[in-house]
Amino acid sequence: MVELAWLIPLLPLVAAVVIAFLGKRLPGQGDRIGIAAISMAFVLSVGVLVGVMNGGTAAGSVTWAIHGDLVLRMGWEVGGIGAVMLVVVTLVSLMVHVFSLEYMKGDVRYQRYYGVLSLFTFSMLGLVLADNLLLLFIFWELVGLCSFLLIGHWYEDLDNVRAANKAFLTTRVGDVGMFIGIMLLFSQAGSFRFDEIAAAVAAGDVAGWALAAGAILLFAGAVGKSAQFPLHVWLPDAMAGPTPASALIHAATMVAAGVYLVARAFGIFEPSDAAMSVVAWIGAITALFAATIGVVMEDIKRVLAYSTISQLGFMVAALGVGGYTAAMFHLMTHAFFKALLFLASGSVIHATGTQNMHEMGGLFKKLPITGWTWLIGAGALIGIPPLSGFFSKEEILIDAYAANPAIFWVLVAAAALTAFYTTRATYLTFFGAPRDRAAYEKAHEGGMVMTYPLIILGALAAVTGFLAGPFADLVYYGHPHRAEFNTFVFGVATVVWVAGVLLALAIYKFNLVSRRRLIQAFYPIWMLLKRRYYIDDLYNLVFVRGTIGLAMVMAWIDRTIVDGIVNGVAWATRKLSGFIGEFDLGVVDGAVNGIAGAFVVGSRLFRRVQTGLFQSYALVLFLGLVAGLVILVIGG
Repeated sequence: MVELAWLIPLLPLVAAVVIAFLGKRLPGQGDRIGIAAISMAFVLSVGVLVGVMNGGTAAGSVTWAIHGDLVLRMGWEVGGIGAVMLVVVTLVSLMVHVFSLEYMKGDVRYQRYYGVLSLFTFSMLGLVLADNLLLLFIFWELVGLCSFLLIGHWYEDLDNVRAANKAFLTTRVGDVGMFIGIMLLFSQAGSFRFDEIAAAVAAGDVAGWALAAGAILLFAGAVGKSAQFPLHVWLPDAMAGPTPASALIHAATMVAAGVYLVARAFGIFEPSDAAMSVVAWIGAITALFAATIGVVMEDIKRVLAYSTISQLGFMVAALGVGGYTAAMFHLMTHAFFKALLFLASGSVIHATGTQNMHEMGGLFKKLPITGWTWLIGAGALIGIPPLSGFFSKEEILIDAYAANPAIFWVLVAAAALTAFYTTRATYLTFFGAPRDRAAYEKAHEGGMVMTYPLIILGALAAVTGFLAGPFADLVYYGHPHRAEFNTFVFGVATVVWVAGVLLALAIYKFNLVSRRRLIQAFYPIWMLLKRRYYIDDLYNLVFVRGTIGLAMVMAWIDRTIVDGIVNGVAWATRKLSGFIGEFDLGVVDGAVNGIAGAFVVGSRLFRRVQTGLFQSYALVLFLGLVAGLVILVIGG
């Protein structure tokens, strides 16, 4: 089965093509095609995982370019980390595909939605299997394109368009750094392959400055994709897309790509103390920073969005302190319980028609299956034993405490806030008196296609923590490593999550502390958090308004200075015409007009290449990718 791993991404790719061209002629506009393809991909992924657990590995490649003695190959390979990611991506994607059957029923772009879901899944699976940085970067960009299409799915609303553009452009900032890092490492190691670059690093063939710079530039891409500070701003706005798509984007695909990149290229990061320090502190700061904002959010999906940013920070910090296995284990458990929470929030939104938690309340009676599965996901997020998040988060804290106590205490503070905002969201949504009677009265549980994915993900969120031992034997760097139980870390972690839960209940359930009085007492801090530390405002002022201002300045220069010079030259030419004669003036005019005409013709040709339409770019990218895959398969 391991040898068939290359088939796994091709299945959703075929589904995407079929849905795009034949969807309107198929029952359900092709939704069953997408579900069937991802179901087969999941079964194959499980088979590959079993094969890898029994010691199997597989790889394949084809010659891409030859330049003198340099031979570049593009290919795929699957090992422990890849096998686990294949199962996680296909399983979460399958749950999202099924859940969407009812959630997206009657949507005006239903066919397009399922087509992009399949293309998104293909892109992430291709990213996981890539054996080199260049191929990974191609799939990396395709994942970004698909997220843009899903976030802006309802593009009739201008806010959704802005959110999609914001996500696309913000992540591109990190991608520019990432591409520079890829080329820098290639210039030093002479290869794009992960294993060959790591071997060159181990042999000392990559200069110290180049190694640190290359790793940090690679990490810039991870900062963008995994929404780490300061490129985190796109992810909360990405909630504009359909909620099931949010579950896919924010649980197992796009946001996981950055963490996966650092882990996949760990042989490049680990030898550089500077790079590891940057990774650790960016992750820790992001974990705490996002958790503080999650405390004051009122939109249930935005709470989960900032929670995702924070939990990704835990994973990144773990990688920075050397906790490779702990980071990837938390990536897996988080994929399950966060996908569960997003789908459960989708069930709530579908039932009530609102995303504002202050318009909810008492929904546990109306949505019992959603309520129970939400409680499992929330408990896993908080880290309550024996749910999965407890085991994975505990391992991260143990590794952080052993490697860097300062990082440990930052993560402890983030864990305390996680317990608070998760309990707050749970109580405001499912318990207490209904605060919007109309929304409460119309609320009802979804059908089987919505509840079954919740139950399956709930079961996974509950039990996957017990797989810590087998996971550590399969996914590791250097040699298998299991975090040893630490009584102090366990005690601290327990105290903070209990304190966070009790504080939230004291405020929102028992009213022992007045929420209004707290806001009044800490109004400047509350406003700072509500405005998300004014970072979005700063970016808007500097980059959006700044760009517009620069364009206005350049337009003024063009109209005033450039046109003034041109008019001056024309005036001087006319004055000289009396001396050089009409013939000579015709020559001068002809030369000037000829140059101008050449620029007009050239600009008309070049502007056809840059249409400004994402659809055109997507088509070119897609056709090129298909051609590359055909060459890869034919070449063996």
